[in-house]
Amino acid sequence: MNADFSQHRAKMVDGQLRTTDVTNQPLLAAMGSVPREAFVDARRRALAYIDEDIEIAPASADGGARYLMEPSPFAKLLQLADVRQGDVVLDVGCGTGYSSAVLSLVAGSVIALESESGLAERAGSLLGSLGYDNVAVVQGALREGYPDEAPYDVIVIEGAVGEIPEALFDQLKEGGRLVAVEGIGNAGVAKLYVRDSGIVTGRRGFNAAVKPLPGFEKAPVFEF
Repeated sequence: MNADFSQHRAKMVDGQLRTTDVTNQPLLAAMGSVPREAFVDARRRALAYIDEDIEIAPASADGGARYLMEPSPFAKLLQLADVRQGDVVLDVGCGTGYSSAVLSLVAGSVIALESESGLAERAGSLLGSLGYDNVAVVQGALREGYPDEAPYDVIVIEGAVGEIPEALFDQLKEGGRLVAVEGIGNAGVAKLYVRDSGIVTGRRGFNAAVKPLPGFEKAPVFEF
């Protein structure tokens, strides 16, 4: 079975990433190395490498379902962030920890932020057992980031959002980058934000339809 998953990883890299203009070699190597199947439920492991978002937690009274982002938009988002060795990264909504595992291989250290206690516990256990020891899993409200370890070189938001809270921009280091998919469904656009001379500016990266990350819905605007 492990050999089969290794083949699935290689096919994912060649068939889903390289064909969608993912060219960053350390990132391709990382995604060809991390066992994606370990971060999904046993009943979904056969589907771990398909080109779709995979549910990792059902919807609850506290919010919508949670998903492992589809490989191609995830890789393109990290490539857009230009993650470098030595960077300190905040991974917002780490879920079961797959994204943090990939980031750990291309950055210096990762703070994996998760709001759901069950997911945070699972992420910590998986990352520890698989040897990704430069990742620290912390639990807290995703919108608030994790100011205790700020500022960050890179902040990655793991799902589509309606808006990005100022609290996250405030945790960017000078020269720091934040990447996120803004807009739900086919309206989604990946954007890169950079802090330069204390001012954060953004630019469009690419179109991306990924599942939403609960808690980042745009606040309703009062209209007369």
